[in-house]
Amino acid sequence: MVASAAGTASGGLPPEFVAGFAETLAEVSASCRALSRGEREARRVLGEQAADAGFGLRELAAAHLAAARRAWPTLPGVAGARDAAELRQVGSAVLTALEAGVAALAEGHDRAQRHAVRRAEEARRAFVDDLLYGRSDPGRIAEQAERFGLRLADRHVVAVAAPPPGETYDTKHPLLRRAERELAGRFGDHDGLIAPKDGRLVCVVPTGQRAVLDVFVKITSAYRVAVSRPHSGAVGVVRSYEEALSALDLADRLGLTATVLNSADLLVFPVLLRDRAAMADLVRTVLGPLAEARGGAKPLLDTIAAYAAAGYVNAEAARRLDLSVRALSYRLERIAALTGFDPDDPLQRYTLETAALGARLLDWPSNPL
Repeated sequence: MVASAAGTASGGLPPEFVAGFAETLAEVSASCRALSRGEREARRVLGEQAADAGFGLRELAAAHLAAARRAWPTLPGVAGARDAAELRQVGSAVLTALEAGVAALAEGHDRAQRHAVRRAEEARRAFVDDLLYGRSDPGRIAEQAERFGLRLADRHVVAVAAPPPGETYDTKHPLLRRAERELAGRFGDHDGLIAPKDGRLVCVVPTGQRAVLDVFVKITSAYRVAVSRPHSGAVGVVRSYEEALSALDLADRLGLTATVLNSADLLVFPVLLRDRAAMADLVRTVLGPLAEARGGAKPLLDTIAAYAAAGYVNAEAARRLDLSVRALSYRLERIAALTGFDPDDPLQRYTLETAALGARLLDWPSNPL
């Protein structure tokens, strides 16, 4: 009579997850056969079911080992062994079956874990899409957000990190793992959400946890990261996300070299672009004559931009352009002669600088106006 495993599973594991294993070992001991494909698959299924029910592989394996230990003295092959050699043969067959059964349990358990991770990633990706694009009911989004550690009633800031050229940030990228690990290590359970989106990394953080955002920016700013202004609610997260994306786009179009971009610092550019026709007219009227210069308009446009960025200090502007101060002075004279606007006149230099910004935003002179 084989001792049944029913009602004897240890560690709080329900007996159904060990059901039939002692009986299978009894058959193996009697014939010294290997586990059949069907028997191994049955253990894989039980491994999956145990994982789905929240039981760990350690307690599942321990319950099967305990069932085998209890059943051993009553196994037919053990009780009927005529000598030590036959007992060794039976023991080898039972141990081989036990090893195969536990391996099948582990395969099933791992398979369920992978499926669970995949489902969680899909749910997270769907939530991030709904959150950042505002495509779902705000109440439903707020309810889902709490599962991911966000309380959308708060004001939030969004940071978007762009990858270096040729790279894409996804769920397997080491930078995402590093950011998650460092934030968890420093802040424990924080209310920030970090996720890849369209090849970039996005971090949504309540304004009360600005330190979390600062660490994220520090980790991801090797290439470029943009930070939005704070806004409230689910709609505010969408607005913040769009602000950060706009800042990255402006940085590319303007050739900005800063690795950390604050949307608040770039608010003037959307204003300049709001009336595109007026901006194009300004560029044509003020800078159009630069096209007549030897070498075209671009070197003189670069000069206007560098002169403004240097605070209208000749020596610094010359250093930025890799020119002598004399060569810079010659270029400034040419700009004044061709456009009629003097870069050293406070009012006229503002017109030149605004027109030069407009030219960069409109990609002039590469794109005719």
